[in-house]
Amino acid sequence: MPADFPPWDRVYTFFRRWRDHALVKEFHDRLRSRIRDREGRDAEPTAGVIDSQSVKADAVVGSDSRGFDGGKLINGRKRHVVVDTLGLLLGVMVTAADTGDRTAAQMLLEQVVDAHHRLALVWADGGYTSSLVDCCFTALAPVLAIVKRSDGQKGFVVLPKRWIVERLFAHLMRTRRLARDFERCRTNSAEAMILLMTRRLARSRPQPA
Repeated sequence: MPADFPPWDRVYTFFRRWRDHALVKEFHDRLRSRIRDREGRDAEPTAGVIDSQSVKADAVVGSDSRGFDGGKLINGRKRHVVVDTLGLLLGVMVTAADTGDRTAAQMLLEQVVDAHHRLALVWADGGYTSSLVDCCFTALAPVLAIVKRSDGQKGFVVLPKRWIVERLFAHLMRTRRLARDFERCRTNSAEAMILLMTRRLARSRPQPA
């Protein structure tokens, strides 16, 4: 802890109290609404982007909440996120890294749609095809639009809309506790976004010439 902070156990007690009473989520949602309002957007988004990120887990993370992602060759956890078109977090779910993207996405989208009733369109990559598209069409409100790279594209390619969520992952990886998963509790996932949004709101806007 920084030298000008109270003892760590006192700070954590306040954080745990706020988290258990859903105040952390309330802070997060109000900040997101403030940013959307400043950007001239409605408070409730109508479109979003979904993706996942696998990260290595520290030794403090129990074996019951971690797994091995065979595609990324990572032993740890996987973060499944939905963001709006400004890159602001709408929903997050943390699972073992061996959890399939489509399985987690269906549960996450149900939560996000329940909280954001105006959400009508969600962009995703090719890993979310098959039954999830049909599920969104029949059981959930938003349409799932798959953004794929063309057959001739090789290497790293910036794809439309997909870069929005990739930028969020880049921001999260700059946070020490998220670059490698140190959290015993999987619910402590959205707090880094509060820091990012407060910095974004505090950033001075250029004055018109």
